[in-house]
Amino acid sequence: MVEIVLLSVLLICLITDIYSRRILNVVTIPAILFGLIYFTAQSGLEGLWFSFSGFILGLILLLIPFMLGGMGAGDVKLMAAIGALMGSTFVLYAFFFTAVIGGCISGIILLRRMGIKQMATHMFITFAVFRGNAKEMHATTEGKSKFSFPYGIAIVSGTLLAYIWGGF
Repeated sequence: MVEIVLLSVLLICLITDIYSRRILNVVTIPAILFGLIYFTAQSGLEGLWFSFSGFILGLILLLIPFMLGGMGAGDVKLMAAIGALMGSTFVLYAFFFTAVIGGCISGIILLRRMGIKQMATHMFITFAVFRGNAKEMHATTEGKSKFSFPYGIAIVSGTLLAYIWGGF
């Protein structure tokens, strides 16, 4: 039952993120509530803790990138919903795969738009000058980055990979 809800949420969020660049609260909030209620009904306080700890971990994992302007609130709530539905161990695996896939997609987009020489220069400046200080880096950009993509693609792909991989 939970897997059906998860797959439905992932499919809906993938479609809405691709077409409107939004992940809707009307999808993520009920999924979070479903996870909390379902696991509480199944296993009492132990089930509530399973779902709630997954929800909190999913929320925390993407909160910093959100606060730095790297993604939308819908992405954060989708990862929290995944945690509420599948627990903390699963959401950690999903986050790892999501980060790898998101990094690969970003690299491909940058490479296509900038070319290898300009991308290497950009990466050198980013790491050498700013030394990873994302707040300063973010402050130097105006508005939204021109190198963005619907991160729901990475979240859905990473979650599906974690689900298929199993073993958690």
